Amino acid sequence: MSKAPQERAFESLTDKISRERGVSCGSYKDKCLKRRIAVRMRARGVHTYEDYAAILDRDAHEYQELLDALTINVTKFFRNVETWNALRPYLDALARSRPSLRVWSAGCASGEEPYTIAVLLAEAGAQGLIDATDVDRLSLERTRQAKYPDAAFTEMPANLRHRYFRDGQPVEPVRELFERQAQERLFQVFVDALAPGGVLLLGKVETLFGPARERLTLVDPRERIYTKPA
Repeated sequence: MSKAPQERAFESLTDKISRERGVSCGSYKDKCLKRRIAVRMRARGVHTYEDYAAILDRDAHEYQELLDALTINVTKFFRNVETWNALRPYLDALARSRPSLRVWSAGCASGEEPYTIAVLLAEAGAQGLIDATDVDRLSLERTRQAKYPDAAFTEMPANLRHRYFRDGQPVEPVRELFERQAQERLFQVFVDALAPGGVLLLGKVETLFGPARERLTLVDPRERIYTKPA
C-alpha cells in the first residue's frame, strides 16, 4: 500500500533535514518529531510540510530555530547513576596510568553530563580537559553559564554536590577543566597571530600552558614575556 501524500511529504522533509544539517531524524519517534516540527510550522504560519521545507530553503535562521526545537533535552547530574558507577573504575584506572585525560562529551545538552564527568575526574585526582559539544546552540550557552536549579541535582550524591557546587554553580577544580581548555585555544590564537620574532606579553598573573608554550621562548620569566622564534 502506498503512503499517503502527507506521509511522503513528512519523509521528504526529514530526509532534507538529515541531509542538510546532519541531524539523525531517524533516531526520533515519528510522533515526537512531528510534534516538534509542528511547533515551528505554527510559529511560521504554514500548514504543510512542503511549505515549511520552502521556508527552510530561503531562511537559514529558521533551520537553527528548528534544530533548537528538535534538540530540547531534559537531563540531570548523575542521571542513571548506575551508569556512572559502572564508568567510575575505568576513569580511576585511566587517571592512575596517564598524566592527563581528554574527554569528549558529545551531545552535552545543558552541561550536566560533562560536569558529572568533571566531578568524577576530580574525585579520581585526574588532570585533564573536557570538550563539551552539542548541535543546540542554546544548550551550549546554558553549559557556559553553568547555573543549575535544585531539580538538576536530585540524582547526584549529596556529598558530591556539597563538595563541588555552590549556589547551583560548579566550583574549582570542576570548572577549570573547561576554562583551561578555552585558555589553551586562546593562547594558540595568540601564537598563530604572532609574526616570527614577535613578542607576547602576558604579565605576572598569567601563565602560558598547553601546545602554545612549546612554540614560544620565555625571555623574561618575571614579566612573562615570550618571543616567537624567527
